[in-house]
Amino acid sequence: MDTRDKAPGMLTLREAARPFFFDSDMSNKLRISVGQHSDKGRKEVNQDFYGVSVPKEPLLSSKGIAIALADGIGSSSVSQIASEFAVMGFLDDYYCTSDAWSVKKAVERVLTATNSWLHSRTQQSPYRYDQDRGYVCALSALVLKSTTAHVFHVGDTRIYRLHGGALEQLTQDHRVRVAEGRSYLSRAVGFKPQIEIDYQALQVEKGDVFLLASDGVYEHLDAAFLAAAVQGGRGDLDRAARSLVEEAYQRGSADNLTVQIVVIDELPSSQDAREIHRQLSELPLPPILEARTVVDGYRIVREVHGSSRSHIYLAVDIETDGLVILKTPSVDLQADPAYLERFLMEEWVARRINSAHVLKPCRPTRERSCLYVATEFIDGQTLAQWMIDNPRPDLETVRGIVEQIAKGLQAFHRLEMLHQDLRPENIVIDKTGTVKIIDFGATSVAGITEMASPLERTQILGTAQYTAPEYFLGEAGSARSDLFSLGVMTYQMLSGRLPYGVEVAKARTLSAQRKLHYESVLDENREIPVWIDAVLRKAVHPDPLRRYEALSEFVYDLRHPNKTFFSRARPPLIERHPVLFWKSLSAILAIALFVSLLVGFGMP
Repeated sequence: MDTRDKAPGMLTLREAARPFFFDSDMSNKLRISVGQHSDKGRKEVNQDFYGVSVPKEPLLSSKGIAIALADGIGSSSVSQIASEFAVMGFLDDYYCTSDAWSVKKAVERVLTATNSWLHSRTQQSPYRYDQDRGYVCALSALVLKSTTAHVFHVGDTRIYRLHGGALEQLTQDHRVRVAEGRSYLSRAVGFKPQIEIDYQALQVEKGDVFLLASDGVYEHLDAAFLAAAVQGGRGDLDRAARSLVEEAYQRGSADNLTVQIVVIDELPSSQDAREIHRQLSELPLPPILEARTVVDGYRIVREVHGSSRSHIYLAVDIETDGLVILKTPSVDLQADPAYLERFLMEEWVARRINSAHVLKPCRPTRERSCLYVATEFIDGQTLAQWMIDNPRPDLETVRGIVEQIAKGLQAFHRLEMLHQDLRPENIVIDKTGTVKIIDFGATSVAGITEMASPLERTQILGTAQYTAPEYFLGEAGSARSDLFSLGVMTYQMLSGRLPYGVEVAKARTLSAQRKLHYESVLDENREIPVWIDAVLRKAVHPDPLRRYEALSEFVYDLRHPNKTFFSRARPPLIERHPVLFWKSLSAILAIALFVSLLVGFGMP
């Protein structure tokens, strides 16, 4: 009888609350088949651990399927604990991360936390001075989301892909050979206080096969044998995995042996990759709402604002007698599915951000009869109106407004969201002086953009005067793009104009953007420190890499003179007022020409 220990496989189905626009009954969704087997081999303890998590909707679409394999190091008697903790922690914690995060950010956060816990446990154990005997393991993880495979790797476990009959090794062994038959791990989970994780993303096709294996298997089986065994075992993947383990054992492997085989059976189709279309068909689009109309318990008071993008109404929640804002889709764009997708995304985004400086949606307590968004009512005015009422604000007031906007933006950026339409009309200041960011229709969410979608977003969604130059080159934005918009508004509050006028939107090439001329914010009639101009110049630089790296740096420099900026002399006239410079130069040249003509004619 074979009494060797087997590591338990984990195939779990997860339940979750249903977000408002996810459809758990999609006809085409991601489906896989899995075969797994593990054996302690000739060792006393199996230090390998593996697992698979296949969640139900909505997590299947928003987070994908997670697979992981960990291999403990033979020099440690507690390494099996590290392997189990790493795999279990990964499969549990990944699904607890924000669905706004990209797969890369979510997994790296989880593995960083796992690494810290294992390393600290080693430091508190008798093995703190001999980490090769501590809580350390190698780990390879695979996340399949939509039509993309995300590969994460630390150590000497491996992930292969069988595509078109060829076996491709996707991971690189983090192992250093010091002599014949002797080597050591250069990277592992729990080995050091910080962890360096290899990552790659690749498109997958139906029928693709992924193979995860510990070194006890792959060191004794060549690529051709692995490929043939996997290809021939498609009818029974568990049996195929077991046969690979047994063959490696027969060929003399002295290590633990683990294999996972994952086959892509179905992928989301382009038409069904986004569940939002079902939501659009379920909720009718509302007409223009009149005063005293009651919609789902909200009584319309009056229209606050109407534009080609939306209709905004002040309403009373009859249940609480509180004032709210209802936003409905523009009548002119109700046939545009891309616009309606962005409209639905606004509430989804707002529900995931918790900041005093970001507009809050109303908690839904009643079933909806039509498509709208209900948010808190802010008794105040937009920043655009505030600038009209306060054409010459003092620097301290501007700082206070900018700092509050920055706090709201940081709440977006922590969730890997970019607002992308930051402008004075989308900033509201209430009666208490609290500043809030509103309107999330252009917001980009990293976790959502990873999901296949039939709706292309090729147009620039922001307002041209405040949009970062990189968007006009067709590049993806970053946190520095939102910083550019904030810098432009700061400049505008202090000067009443824009740093580049309207030229940014016209600069559609790198060459044109290099020629953009920043006009100094300094004014003979305003008391603005010279170093503030340098701060703004950096914040609105056309090249995102030459802007501030973080919002906090920009906010700090607005209050604390940067030594580099403070030591600079006052910018020359040609930088502060180029038109005045050239007019003055032209006048001087004209006078010089006139004098030379007088001398030429012999006049005294």
